[in-house]
Amino acid sequence: MTFPLSFEFFPPKTPEGADKLRTVRQALYAKAPEFCSVTFGAGGSTQDGTFATVGDILAEGHSAASHFSCVGATRSRVREQLATLQAMGVNRLVALRGDLPSGYGAGGEFTYASDLVAFIRAETGDHFHIEVAAYPEVHPQARSAEADLQAYATKVKAGANSAITQYFYNSDAYFRFVEDAHRLGATVPVVPGIMPITNSSQLLRFSDACGAEVPRWIRLRLQGYGDDSASIKAFGLEVVTDLCEQLRAGGAPGLHFYSMNQSVPTLAVLGQLGL
Repeated sequence: MTFPLSFEFFPPKTPEGADKLRTVRQALYAKAPEFCSVTFGAGGSTQDGTFATVGDILAEGHSAASHFSCVGATRSRVREQLATLQAMGVNRLVALRGDLPSGYGAGGEFTYASDLVAFIRAETGDHFHIEVAAYPEVHPQARSAEADLQAYATKVKAGANSAITQYFYNSDAYFRFVEDAHRLGATVPVVPGIMPITNSSQLLRFSDACGAEVPRWIRLRLQGYGDDSASIKAFGLEVVTDLCEQLRAGGAPGLHFYSMNQSVPTLAVLGQLGL
């Protein structure tokens, strides 16, 4: 039986970036992904690029999920965007609250991702498979771990079909989150988000910003390699492969790779896993 895989891309900013991403996608399609998702910039700032990339993936014969954020949005605007995506043939969304672009106040007609999920369901019925975000190590803006779990359960009860997690490197955090979510009646599949490790300074900076924990032993090993990128990649491959093996053995329903618009790091992990 094949193990479900999915890959995430971000919309390229230049024609060269678009060409490179086409090549990356072709390499990853060889792994028969269940779908490929495309991110949405703060406040929907990359919307045209997101929808264009989603259209490319569909034209290449693969299922595409558009990220869809509601922060600062109005109901009428969201209704229009949903109609556009339906007309394109998109049937999968990753519904998020999203980030406001810097310099903007709040505003918009949606406060939480759960409001967006409920609105999509009310407007489009069961047309879309809706994914929501899950934070095994707690959302960086959550008041408490319990409040974060309750917010997650509310999104699921509003009509989500499944969830994709923020990346993490500690499988215990994932399994504990799934157990706690089940206790609250949120029993949809929770797919682990996987971030390959290829560059230590970038990973540590990114993780500090988004609240993903890089365990101390991994952080110290990475820092110890300095600029030795071959050692960083070899160590990263070992760590991420081991994490994926633990997740599969523990019953994770699939793996969602944050590709960072590259194919080699993800393919290296999948090769090690024999997938």
